[in-house]
Amino acid sequence: MHACGHDGHTTMLLAAAKHLARTRNFAGTVHLIFQPAEEMGKAGALKMIEEGLFERFPCDAVFALHNFALDQVGAFALNASALMASSNTFRITLHGSGTHASLPHTGIDPVAAVIDLGQQLQTLVAKNINSLERALLAVTQIQGSDAPNVIPDSAWLGGTVRTFSLKALDKLEAALRRTAEHIALAHGCTADVQFRRASPPVINHEKEAAFAAEVMREIVGDEAVDTQYPGVLAAEDFAHMLRVRPGCYAFLGNGAGDHRLPGHGNGPCLLHNRSYDFNDQIIPIGASYFVRLAETWLAA
Repeated sequence: MHACGHDGHTTMLLAAAKHLARTRNFAGTVHLIFQPAEEMGKAGALKMIEEGLFERFPCDAVFALHNFALDQVGAFALNASALMASSNTFRITLHGSGTHASLPHTGIDPVAAVIDLGQQLQTLVAKNINSLERALLAVTQIQGSDAPNVIPDSAWLGGTVRTFSLKALDKLEAALRRTAEHIALAHGCTADVQFRRASPPVINHEKEAAFAAEVMREIVGDEAVDTQYPGVLAAEDFAHMLRVRPGCYAFLGNGAGDHRLPGHGNGPCLLHNRSYDFNDQIIPIGASYFVRLAETWLAA
């Protein structure tokens, strides 16, 4: 269950496509990109770029929209810099020497080592990243033996790293690798580190962000457009498109959760949550946004 509203986003863009095709109130070419495989860091946007997306369908600018847990239904939020963080995953396996739990002195315990490593990883952001710069390292997985009386040959932990700059990411990856090697050595183990960079930060372009904000104001008014929204540590592979074309990514408020049926959760619908429910009320707002973007950028 991805629980993110991609069906709603697709509906918005299809509605915009239908209107633009019928009215033709623009001078130029509009390309509508239905981006696949964003889920689970599969980077569908990058795959499209690598397969010649912008060579086959040239674009002067790219714009994207995603529903978000904003209390006001149909409110917009964006900024002219880093709106979302990079997404990266790691898995560190420590190899020891398995034995029976009653004879720990005859083996090398990777479970104790991986517990020690997990504690040390929690300090890396504070030790390596300026406290005025936001970054995150979270250990979210740990696995050792399947049996209660066995010290396994290996144990592993995994998690995610989020940063708003590639410089910070470079520092954290290096620190993670160094820490894993040293903790493993201290316990008599060896370390196998896998670090995967899935998506870079979503960095909006100033000119396109200002343009998008003006279009938003036409639709919902100035009070419902936040142009100074702080960056969030979630991630989105549309970031790859913003690295090769100017553009803007923005959030559209899904509301305070009042549209959900009783018993389906309280408060705003957080993404990737079992109580998530896309608010259909925002479909015409999102569709209107895409239409007005095209009609204004390519004014007839």
